[in-house]
Amino acid sequence: MSENVIYSINGPVVTVKDATDFSMLEMVYVGNKKLIGEVISITSHATTIQVYETTTGLKPGEPVYGTGQPISATLGPGILRNIFDGIERPLQEIANESGAFIPTGSNVSSLDETALWDVTLKVKVGDEIQGGDIYATCPETPLIEHRCMLLPTLSGKVIEVKPDGQYTINDVICKIEDEKGEVHELTLCQKWPIKDPRPVKERLPISIPLVTGQRVIDTLFPIAKGGTAAIPGGFGTGKTMTQHQLAKWCDADIIVYVGCGERGNEMTQVLEEFSELIDPKSNRPLTDRTVLIANTSNMPVAAREASIYTGVTLAEYYRDMGYHVAIMADSTSRWAEALREISGRLEEMPAEEGFPAYLPSRLSQFYERAGYMENLNGSTGSVSIIGAVSPQGSDFSEPVTQNTKRFVRCFWALDKSLAYARHYYAINWNESYSEYVTDLAKWYEKNVGDQFLKDRQELQALLAEETKLMEIVKLIGSDVLPDDQKLIIEISRIIRVGYLQQNAFHKDDTYVPLVKQMKMMEVILYLYHQARSALSEGKSISSVLETGLFDKVVKMKYDVPNDHIEMLDEYMPMIDDAIAHIQ
Repeated sequence: MSENVIYSINGPVVTVKDATDFSMLEMVYVGNKKLIGEVISITSHATTIQVYETTTGLKPGEPVYGTGQPISATLGPGILRNIFDGIERPLQEIANESGAFIPTGSNVSSLDETALWDVTLKVKVGDEIQGGDIYATCPETPLIEHRCMLLPTLSGKVIEVKPDGQYTINDVICKIEDEKGEVHELTLCQKWPIKDPRPVKERLPISIPLVTGQRVIDTLFPIAKGGTAAIPGGFGTGKTMTQHQLAKWCDADIIVYVGCGERGNEMTQVLEEFSELIDPKSNRPLTDRTVLIANTSNMPVAAREASIYTGVTLAEYYRDMGYHVAIMADSTSRWAEALREISGRLEEMPAEEGFPAYLPSRLSQFYERAGYMENLNGSTGSVSIIGAVSPQGSDFSEPVTQNTKRFVRCFWALDKSLAYARHYYAINWNESYSEYVTDLAKWYEKNVGDQFLKDRQELQALLAEETKLMEIVKLIGSDVLPDDQKLIIEISRIIRVGYLQQNAFHKDDTYVPLVKQMKMMEVILYLYHQARSALSEGKSISSVLETGLFDKVVKMKYDVPNDHIEMLDEYMPMIDDAIAHIQ
């Protein structure tokens, strides 16, 4: 029986009096049911623990057991295709054992310990291996090869190797001897503390875009591999749907989707959609390269914090294998609310809007785990973090949005008026920005064409000009504007409706390759330049509009299939011909 017993319980916060054998951030088991908790404060007379499960039924006097270890994620084959809760318990396994609701103190192994994996050993007796080196591989899914790596803290000489064959995650397949003469047994899995970033050899400069196939993102506000982006927006503006679409189409190798404090029906939709979706690159189910962490709003509030760290730890593990990983955190506001609730129960001094004073440092610790890295084993990989923010009442001046803005370089501001007008994506082109454009310029020039960034700049200039003109139109109407300014408003309508607006349910418009994006921009700008020339020759804007070119160009996103992009070249002669026939 443990000498340490519960003294008081305040929601998920439990205190133990006069305990001297706990350490900061140590994982503990609380009560007779052995609920998972973490030590968050130690004084000479009391230890404070936050419990990651519901404390209903817990009583003072029940024992608290220390483990001597921080909260860690189990890393090994079987992570992909799985659905975990915030502390990496497999929900499907729990459902099979206990039904639809997670029982308190549920002690289920994170990964299937009975599944056999076809293992190929990559080392032989006598090899010297360092931390991060790959000593075995196995096909985790038909799309992803799992690479078992030596813990970064270990190194040594291989003294025993098992033959290739089928093994479970806990079978010893290799033994090494370190310089002190200690023998370490290597299995297919390892544990890693979720709050410690995994070490890397070097952080590399960001220079490759994360291609999403979504025009407003790829063209106007691109994100890089290893970059960070925030999607702030009020209720119903499409944060979750934007992240779903990016998870389906971005060119990351692996997707980690964290539903942090979101509604249960939204997470159910994610689970159902992802299981039915076919990955366009491989014609395999999308789940073959996806891991889902579901921490819904009715789950214990403290586990929201753990879910974010669990997700980014899994992402770093696959990055160390040499994969590009995108992590979708939906939403960091719910995580911040959990911090606020626990901070209030701890009676800490509140900062702005009741959030704890350490909110900025927690956000920065999370977003700083993104990056394009050279790993310890010499491979390169990246973790890109895309976090949704849910400001109450669409107020972007609230603390979570403002502090997130400090730590991300890509800001996709969702607009309520655009969302309610069914403009999808509802990304406001006046409030959003991306600081990655200059970093990615060389890549665009080499892989898409040097015209891409020039066209993008002209598109943005036209949209900015339209915003100014619309202020005048609101005051005195559009009739008083000269024809060249009316043309800017008309061409901006094409940019908004025909280019920035995208149809996720259309087979050719749900994903658009970069080459097609550039060709579409060229057609729009060619029409603008030709129409402007016609106006300078004395032709009226009404006669230019009567040609029907503008409506034709708006529909090109549907009329031109992605596998026949050359059809866009036919638009230039058509524009020339129509404008030449204007009387």
